[in-house]
Amino acid sequence: MKENYMLNNRAELLNILTQLARDAGSVIMAIYATDFDVRGKDDNSPVTEADEKAEQVIVTALRKLTPQVPIIAEEAAAAGQIEETGRLFWLVDPLDGTREFVNRNGEFTVNIALIEDGAPVLGVVFAPAIDRMFAGAAGQGAFVEDDDGKRAIQVRKVPAAGLTVVASRSHGDAEALDAFLAGRKVAELRGAGSSLKICLVAAGEADLYPRFGRTMEWDIAAGDAVLRAAGGLLTDMDGQLMTYGKPGFENPHFVVKGRV
Repeated sequence: MKENYMLNNRAELLNILTQLARDAGSVIMAIYATDFDVRGKDDNSPVTEADEKAEQVIVTALRKLTPQVPIIAEEAAAAGQIEETGRLFWLVDPLDGTREFVNRNGEFTVNIALIEDGAPVLGVVFAPAIDRMFAGAAGQGAFVEDDDGKRAIQVRKVPAAGLTVVASRSHGDAEALDAFLAGRKVAELRGAGSSLKICLVAAGEADLYPRFGRTMEWDIAAGDAVLRAAGGLLTDMDGQLMTYGKPGFENPHFVVKGRV
């Protein structure tokens, strides 16, 4: 009964998750301040103690909060521990942008998303190094909380000067990006790390984020939830909304759009 109450009270659940993301962020930042080790996973992506400890914090809390809801978390999935998802499940990336973490540029995030019937209905994205929290839920809208306080966010109309386009800082594909942007009026091209790129579009600080190359559902689900709550869309290259719970949890190439 308590679990059903929590899942049906999205505003309260969002408050709990923002604090949980901050708790995980504190664990990450404690390790960030040390001379941490970096290891390679089977897919050659990096992993650190921060990824693992932050995931433990989040998964432990989610199991207590919603014990019947399955959890798909990046490091557990990498170890082959993948639960049956069903119509409702959590997607967790405890440290999105591990390369940014390793490079110490501050552009890494904690991502927690709730998926319902294949759609991200609630999500939080917290960047602990810059103390910026993005959150949103279906029917609740989206907000950002940072040095300027807490405020509602929404996607913007493209300025007359042209599009602000965000692109991956660590996974660039310049040729594909140039081809995609051909014929569009671009005012600025910005590099950014992790799911912050999706959130910049959600917050009306950018207009477009095309992504070419491999990504996993836990990389984008929380940002997608914030984006949808802010009025934006994340689609495949054919314009179809991204769905979650796909076999293997791998995404096709996609584009994040504000009001474009």
